[in-house]
Amino acid sequence: MSQTTSTSRLLAGTPYPYRNNSLNMFRLVLAGLVLFAHAWYIAGQGTGPSIQGENLGGWAVAGFFVLSGFLITRSRLRTTPGEFLLHRIARIFPAFIVVLFVTAFVFAPVALLIEQGSLEGFFTTGPTPFQYVWGNITLAINHYDIGVTLSSAPYPGAWNGSLWTLYYEFLCYILVWLLGGLPVFRRSPVFVGSCFVFSVAVYAAIGLADRVGLDPSFALFARLLPYFLGGALIYFIVEKYGMNRVFAMVSIVVAVVLIAFVPRWGGQASAPFLAYGLLYLSSVIKQPEWIAKNDVSYGFYIYAWPIQQLAVLFGAATLGMPAYIAITVVLTFGAGWLSWVLVERPMMSLARGASARLRPEPLAPQAQPRGT
Repeated sequence: MSQTTSTSRLLAGTPYPYRNNSLNMFRLVLAGLVLFAHAWYIAGQGTGPSIQGENLGGWAVAGFFVLSGFLITRSRLRTTPGEFLLHRIARIFPAFIVVLFVTAFVFAPVALLIEQGSLEGFFTTGPTPFQYVWGNITLAINHYDIGVTLSSAPYPGAWNGSLWTLYYEFLCYILVWLLGGLPVFRRSPVFVGSCFVFSVAVYAAIGLADRVGLDPSFALFARLLPYFLGGALIYFIVEKYGMNRVFAMVSIVVAVVLIAFVPRWGGQASAPFLAYGLLYLSSVIKQPEWIAKNDVSYGFYIYAWPIQQLAVLFGAATLGMPAYIAITVVLTFGAGWLSWVLVERPMMSLARGASARLRPEPLAPQAQPRGT
């Protein structure tokens, strides 16, 4: 009996601490890994460390997507369809639009002054700064360059090579928004699990996409969707069974094995295990109080690349990679904090306020007839 009880306790799950976890810190670390990975080729120093042919930035994006799948699924099931879309738009678009304007009308002119000593042709050489903003404003990145800026950089003509993932993340939001209206989606993890398995199979056979006329954007979506659905699957599992340390350790080992030893689609197959492992770690590893109150990871992610490009033009890369990375981390953290304080947090507060005003008031209980 005692052995059975011990085994039961060992395998028992505990609720995930939604209000007391370190997901802000984990996302910031992932954004830092993206900066680290991009630093090498932005500075002209090769591609940097990689696993299975994917640099660390690609694996950090996978981490973002599994955590996003978990959190976004929870949001969909706890809000109305309208509230869900409003919150997702408020979280992604305002800071995204601001970084487009800052890049086009602050960073790009500074770069041109450094490179050619004047602003001649800045507003007339295509893609112009206005074309850069308008062409990218829907999240689908059509222009990476602005005129002739960055033509002398080791990684020329690309002002923000990180933003492309946001389009596919928002597509995942829309998919969960649609699936959330299906009763079968809400009842059981089996449906979501089936969607996840199907998405991995699609990516494993992605070579067939060209044969049926699908463009490269479909391949990118197919590459990222399994991570998101893997996180969504784990939401249902965690809600039903909770978090368990033994399962978490096993999940981390399985994720590492799949990523390290299964070529091409092993990372996608690892998504639920990666999600469970990261979520468990975020429930037991503490984060600084300041990070808990200030989620600067999104701003860090969207400002890192342009700041890295500017730092190269100012000669920071000539100081060596450790100094270059340290300088860009500090500058990007500052930009991320400003984005959080001035744009993201205020817009999210407005969205929550609008949701509260639009939410229908509960009906008052009907008055009971008086006894006679």
